[in-house]
Amino acid sequence: MPSFSRRRFVRALSGAAALAAIPRSGQTADYPSRPIRLVLPYGAGGAGDQIGRPWVDKMSSLLGPTFVEYIGGAGGAIGAAAVAREEPDGYTLLLGNGSTQVIIPLTSANPGYSADDFRAIYRLISSALVFAVHPSVPAANLRELIAYAKANPGKLSYGTPGIGTGNHLVGESFKQQAGALDMVHVPYRGVSQATNDLVSGQISLVIAVMSVQLQQLSQAGKIRLLAVTTEKRLSGAPDIPTAVESGMPDLRYEGWFGIFAPKLTDEAIIDRIAQATRLAMADPALQASYRAQGMEPDSDSSPDKFQRIVDATSASLAPIIKSIALGNL
Repeated sequence: MPSFSRRRFVRALSGAAALAAIPRSGQTADYPSRPIRLVLPYGAGGAGDQIGRPWVDKMSSLLGPTFVEYIGGAGGAIGAAAVAREEPDGYTLLLGNGSTQVIIPLTSANPGYSADDFRAIYRLISSALVFAVHPSVPAANLRELIAYAKANPGKLSYGTPGIGTGNHLVGESFKQQAGALDMVHVPYRGVSQATNDLVSGQISLVIAVMSVQLQQLSQAGKIRLLAVTTEKRLSGAPDIPTAVESGMPDLRYEGWFGIFAPKLTDEAIIDRIAQATRLAMADPALQASYRAQGMEPDSDSSPDKFQRIVDATSASLAPIIKSIALGNL
């Protein structure tokens, strides 16, 4: 038997054994009997690809043929709305995040769906936002940044990937919690241009998702990383303090991506996808691939745990959105 065929044979046996270990019952007895589609509500080549495609590859060996479909537009709303309208049969799923599942429903008058149109299945990864400043800003931590901003009202500008993003809302929360700081928000179409302008000194501060690129820029002395927004320090960047440690106990925010299904999807199908995903997320190689991109894989999620995270995100962001009159609250 040629080596390539042997490898495929071993993978097929491993997938079949793992699949057999996941219990079937009731309406899941014949699920899945056709390919599963994961909708990525953004264009190809972004974070959605980096997170969704590894999951699709794992599900193809555990559950059966699984593929990606891109339905981008309106910041993710078009793809999310498309999934919300699908039959709740477990064959069309959404790779959702805090924007599609929380921010858009809270800020858009008519996004074509509501947060209640979905069932959470499994959180794949979490991520931290980080406060990064240009070296010319005389601040080594958040306390010094606040003091400098108060002494120089209107002088500091902070960049984010756009109005209404989690980054923007964290920036507004920071300003409020620090005593109504006078800082100018500069929205960009993405974080790459914001980072470029930070390095060149066009803006003073960026609130961005922690990434390997930002750590490399920091090590090169081109930017300075002040604090992350997670409750605990990141395992991949243990030297960076949290905002909580920096004297801001209420400045906490975790980004996340995970799998969602239309609301009325059968509970047994939800559980089957969740159990297959838990099995996939236990793979050390998959965990390492996510961590290499600055993400933290979640190997202990579930539908109930994930829904609590979604609800907590909504509860934390809704007051900020209301305070700046951003949405329909």
